[in-house]
Amino acid sequence: MDRSNSSRSPHFPYGRSLAEKLGLEDAPAIVTRSLGQAEIAVTDIHVLKPSGTLSAALPRFDAYMVTLVMNDAAKNCYWECDRHVSSAPLRAGQILISDMRREPRVLVDRPYHSTLFYLPKMAIDVLTDQAEMPRIDELQYEPGVGISDETIKHLGLSLMPAFRAPEQANRLFLDYVMLAFASHTAEKYGGICTLSKPLKGGLAPWQERLSKELIANNLAGAISLSEISKMCGLSVGHFSRAFRKSTGLAPHAWLLQVRVDTAKVMLRDRDASLSAIAQSCGFVDRSHFTRVFTRRVGLSPRAWSKLVY
Repeated sequence: MDRSNSSRSPHFPYGRSLAEKLGLEDAPAIVTRSLGQAEIAVTDIHVLKPSGTLSAALPRFDAYMVTLVMNDAAKNCYWECDRHVSSAPLRAGQILISDMRREPRVLVDRPYHSTLFYLPKMAIDVLTDQAEMPRIDELQYEPGVGISDETIKHLGLSLMPAFRAPEQANRLFLDYVMLAFASHTAEKYGGICTLSKPLKGGLAPWQERLSKELIANNLAGAISLSEISKMCGLSVGHFSRAFRKSTGLAPHAWLLQVRVDTAKVMLRDRDASLSAIAQSCGFVDRSHFTRVFTRRVGLSPRAWSKLVY
């Protein structure tokens, strides 16, 4: 996973290469590989000085770009295959789906903020194979027209802290969000209904024990969701749902809980500094530790320590 993609090949339509097509020098990106070798990426784009021209054409990819619109637009001049398709207005919170095989372009004539998800067809194929369904030819949507999708909206908003402070991002959380995005998109716009079928059981005892050990032994978040699920012999989606059913928490939430619980034990040692505890428990620094601990416990680490001990 690459949390701040700036140095990848210019052929990939995210991070710096995407920013340059929109007249920017760079843009923060998150890249995960939670579905086989398929890279699912998201780029946060801020255009402050619009060029007033059409964006440069992106190379053709067998992939979709799902744009989460962050501010209203009276009209969105949208093109595909060098043909004007739509000038429909967009509202903040809506999404716009584009097939990258059709070389989508937009008129950059206003300041705007958008978050662009890159979803390769390969990732959708993995999901359909896991769901034991026929592969789909294309997603169903109307080009250039905004769609109200609360799920993608909230998933996109949940990534904003990771763009602002990538060093504090929880890798399991990023994997989980990107998997949820891909699964939701494939289900809602590709008709893969069985992705959301009820899960009858959770993890087997050995799978639960192994996954918890792997997470607890990697408090810094160095292990990915795909690595854990592979060791448990499950697909990423099945593992994520089964882990939650067995523990009551998503993997990334369980990691945070283990970090906080480990910190509580270390706080018994009154001589231990908050910086040392933060480092031992996988937090970036003392302020990151204090912020997470306070949010989950309701008290700062030192206040909690004085109250309990």
